[in-house]
Order: sequence, then C-alpha cells, then structure tokens
Amino acid sequence: MFDNKKFTDTKFVAAIATLCCLLWGSAYPAIKIGYLLFTINSNDTASKILFAGYRFVIAGIILLILAQISGKSILSVSKRSFSRLFILGLIQTTLQYIFFYIGVANTTGVKGSVMNSTATFFSVILAHYIYKYDKLTKTKAIGCVVGFIGVIVVNFNSELLRFSFNFTGDGFVVIAALFFSVAAIYSKKLTESMDVMVTTGYSLFIGGILLVLLGEVFGGQVYHFTLTSSLLLIYLALLSSIAFSLWNLLLKYNNVGLVSVYNFLIPIFGSVLSAIFLGETIFELKNIVALILVCIGIWMVNSVGSNVNELLNKKVKKDLKV
Repeated sequence: MFDNKKFTDTKFVAAIATLCCLLWGSAYPAIKIGYLLFTINSNDTASKILFAGYRFVIAGIILLILAQISGKSILSVSKRSFSRLFILGLIQTTLQYIFFYIGVANTTGVKGSVMNSTATFFSVILAHYIYKYDKLTKTKAIGCVVGFIGVIVVNFNSELLRFSFNFTGDGFVVIAALFFSVAAIYSKKLTESMDVMVTTGYSLFIGGILLVLLGEVFGGQVYHFTLTSSLLLIYLALLSSIAFSLWNLLLKYNNVGLVSVYNFLIPIFGSVLSAIFLGETIFELKNIVALILVCIGIWMVNSVGSNVNELLNKKVKKDLKV
C-alpha cells in the first residue's frame, strides 16, 4: 500500500512528519469541541478517558479493516506477537492518554502544551543509548533546545513565569510524554518484523479497549450522539489512524531523533488551528517567531542527522533490494 522507498527520502520524511503533526495539532480544537458536543465537563476525567477510548477503538478497527482489504492477514498473529502488541497498546495508547488526560485536567493548557513537548527530548536521549546511528550530538541538542524555546514562545503567558510544579498535573503530562517516547522506540523494534498497519491497528484497538473499560469502571459517560458529534468522533479516529501509521512508518525507516524533532510542530499547529476554530487571535507575532524557531531547530537536527541517516537509508534500501 505504501512505497517504502519514499520513506527514506529526506523531503518526503519532512512532508509526512509535518502532516502527522498537523493532524495531531488539529486534535486540540477537535477534542475541545467534542467535549462541548458530548457535554463532558472539564473536571470529568473518567468521561474524557471513555471518550478517548471510543476514539482509539474506532481508529484501530479502521486500520485493521484496511489492512485486511489490502491483503494483510490480521488474524494470523502469534501469541508472542500479540503479547508484544498488547504491551505497545498499553504504553502507546492506554498509559500515555491516562496520564495525559489526568495531567491536563490538573494543570493549565499553556503549561500542559509545553510539558508535553518534552517527548522530543526523551526520544532523542533514548535513541542515543539504543541505536548506534542515532547519537546525541552538540548540534542536535542545540536544535532540540531551539525547537523547545519555540514551543515556549507560542505558549508564552504569565503562567509560565510562575515557577510552580504540580506532580498530578505537570508531572503527569511529562510522564505521558515519556510513554509516547518509549512507545516510539518499541514500535520501531516491532515493525522490523511486523507490518506497520497491523501493528498500529492492534495497538490503537487494544489500548482503546483498555481506556473504555477504565472509563466505564470509574463512572465515565458519553452521551448525545448526534450526526455532528459522531462525525467529529470519526474524524478524531481517522486522524489517529493516519497519523500513527505514517509516524510509525517514518520511525521504521529513519533515525528516531530525526523524526521526533518534528513533534515541536504539534503545539504550533494546535495553537493556530485552535485560534481558527475557537475564535482566538491567530495573527500574533509570537506565533510567527515560534514557527521560525521550531523550523530552525528541525533544520539543525536534520542537518546533523543527514549523514548518519544516509547510512541507515543505505541499509534500508539494501534490505528492500532497491
């Protein structure tokens, strides 16, 4: 279904990674609108988790159906492979979003967005110790810091000047970012021997089922299924299935650090799209400055990673018999 050779091309990687971040960024306003349409209160964490569970179950089903249609076997999964998929779903979907939703509920949107961007640092550091072609260099470190500053700029608010740290708020968001990074490393390992679409489909489905069960156990409720609210839920499911599949493909064929730095674009897109759909101010100097800083950070990481990534690409092309 995918042209694997394309996923080793630098420009194509940049385009696909940006698309994934745009889709994830669009989830910010979409989720907020979803809470309104389904009448979920801001402090109703159980219902938020249940809502997320529905989203990821649908996303997983969509991917598994597409995988089956495209000729991939989704039922001939060994017990060992299924146990690995269960672990991935638990980390990538269930644990990440439990900590994320609880964390966001106990901190401000500004601080939550900034804290969530620490996922890039976790990914780069973990990759340094796991992959020999993905070492942390001075230029790559500076690029990550510049990108992070861009995230701070787009979220700049007087709240950031208050040096407070709430563990069940800010801390939980950081833990969610860590789970996202661990899942990225683990999914890269799994997709070396398993199909990306099947892997992603099962991880979203399994993680979504666990979220639904938890949401139900703690009294979560999601009502008011109208045409509008249902279409929004389907959109959230589609963006998850598309973004996670493409992201895992990028991780399969490229350095983790090179791909993960694009995560800094998510709060930029989230901020801009929230301004568009939620009626906030969009044409602000801080948005432009933030985008420039993030782009500089991405360029720095890509420039330093281009040589080692070329070695990886040669290996991938050899494996693909190009």
